[in-house]
Amino acid sequence: MSELFTSVEDLANRIPDGAKVALAPDYSGCSMATVRALIARDAKDLHLVGVPSVGFQGDMLIGAGSVATLETAAVTLDEYGPAPRFMAAVKAGVLKVIDGTCPAIHSGLQAAEKGIPFMPVRGILGSDLLEHRDDWITGTDPFSEQEEPLVLVKAIRPDVTLIHAPLADRNGNVWIGVRREMMLMAHAARETLVTAEEIYDGDLLADEARAPGTIPSLYVSALAEAANGAWPVGLFGRYGPDDAHLVDYLERARTDQGFAGYLEEFVYAPQAVK
Repeated sequence: MSELFTSVEDLANRIPDGAKVALAPDYSGCSMATVRALIARDAKDLHLVGVPSVGFQGDMLIGAGSVATLETAAVTLDEYGPAPRFMAAVKAGVLKVIDGTCPAIHSGLQAAEKGIPFMPVRGILGSDLLEHRDDWITGTDPFSEQEEPLVLVKAIRPDVTLIHAPLADRNGNVWIGVRREMMLMAHAARETLVTAEEIYDGDLLADEARAPGTIPSLYVSALAEAANGAWPVGLFGRYGPDDAHLVDYLERARTDQGFAGYLEEFVYAPQAVK
């Protein structure tokens, strides 16, 4: 077994207070097991980057007081409703929100992936977001005779990418299938921490069908096996979201008292993990 293997609790302990942490959206690979462990260890001052949006894991971390800054294109719990802890934090003025767009966040990560300081994009031109982002600069295409305008998006270099995957092998390679945002996140971050549903006895990179959707262990800093590790959100190809639980969360998280009760039952209690 690769020396990369560890426990979920160790993954949470490897994320220092104040770290910039890239998170996948709910439809992708969310390491909810590690999010609960982060809250249990009372993580503080995190800078979350939603790639390109953030959902239940972000709302929980914000509600627990673990987040100082949120950089994302959207905060969405999809059909379940508005994110209650996010809205409460914004209204209370205790959360710094950096508005982005889906293309801009992906472009910033691509710049970090390539080791360059910025990435040019066009789609933000004309947006009032430019007035609020001092790390986005309007320039011109040096190869255009008409000097066409471009926006130069500063590289986004997360300290940590945190993801959950369906499969990893004993060498530490991680299969993410068609969810290519997680590959980008792993390439861009200084460290990538992974939980996986199960461990594959073979070599994922030697499997022609799986190799294209596999993050090589070169980009993986630590890995923990965690069956059902994305619960209560779903995991592509494995299981769907726990609708009853997510509806219950939404109802309870509307109030400070209800959210505190939810954390007590599902994070701090000895048998909190499903």
